[in-house]
Amino acid sequence: MCLSCVEQGWDTALIVADNFGDEIKDGVNIYDVGFNSNSRLKRFTQIVWSVYKKAIDLNADIYHLHDPELLSIALLLKLKGKKVIFDAHEDLPKQILSKPYLKPYQAKVISFLAKNFERFVCKKLDGVVAATPFIKEKFQVYGCNSEAVNNFPKLEEFSEVKVKKESKVFSACYIGNISKVRGIIEMLDALQASKDIPLSIAGKFNDPILEQKANAHPAWDKVEDHGWLDRHAVSDLMANSSVGLVTLHPIINYQDALPVKMFEYMAAGIPLIATDIPYWKQIIERSECGLVVDPFNPEEYAEKLKYLQSNPDLCAKMGENGKKAIEMEYNWTIEKRKLASFYARIVN
Repeated sequence: MCLSCVEQGWDTALIVADNFGDEIKDGVNIYDVGFNSNSRLKRFTQIVWSVYKKAIDLNADIYHLHDPELLSIALLLKLKGKKVIFDAHEDLPKQILSKPYLKPYQAKVISFLAKNFERFVCKKLDGVVAATPFIKEKFQVYGCNSEAVNNFPKLEEFSEVKVKKESKVFSACYIGNISKVRGIIEMLDALQASKDIPLSIAGKFNDPILEQKANAHPAWDKVEDHGWLDRHAVSDLMANSSVGLVTLHPIINYQDALPVKMFEYMAAGIPLIATDIPYWKQIIERSECGLVVDPFNPEEYAEKLKYLQSNPDLCAKMGENGKKAIEMEYNWTIEKRKLASFYARIVN
């Protein structure tokens, strides 16, 4: 997003708290407030206050806040007469309901408080950038000036990706954080049921116990675990794969979400198998770029994998359809124009 602002010719500053110091990178002035912390309490106090002081020092025309922790300083910036936008990456109250470390009654209370605080603050801001149409609609119901700016792929990042069709063994890939709700165990169950389809994964486990469980699964010997990869290596991995998997658990937080990796598989020109969530299913069926599945049914999951394996021409066609859909509709070139227009309306 910062790079897109630079492309528009705007002086762009990014305030961080990562201990890497100030720097200028790709035209973006990066200001480090000097420390980071895993403590939630510190994020709500020292770090947030340091970010606020640096923001005031910069005296910007527009302030674009990306973290819910910063909603408190959004009000302070408004009291200073600043133009302030909040970027709602996720539906925060729904996200809280999905937190595994909270007891159900705790999650409901905190979600209720977060919803009311979010609504109170955002109604006083100049705008809300929403990561999905559903989040945009929610904030419009609150009475906020909201625009959906989806985190779709950059066309240039995938322009050189060429799917390797010659002598390619049918294989699946999964790219992203590896967790229980992102379906790693269900993927392994499907591999076991499919018998002969390998899987490449690129990402990090968020839980050492889950990693041990995955490593002990009978199908783990079919997995090539690449760990974390840079963007170029990820592109190569997708180009060498036959199908991308995005079979997350259908928890409440994912029902209205738009998984970035789903669109990156499409941009890379490979078909995908995704969880049978209505919104995802609508996109996939309209674009004719993949299949949907119940991730908790390993036989059905394996059957969909085998179906694509047995139909290479259909597999290739779905990959082409997905890439075409990205080029025509689901790309950052379109979204960054919406963002620039939204900024212009607020400033003017």
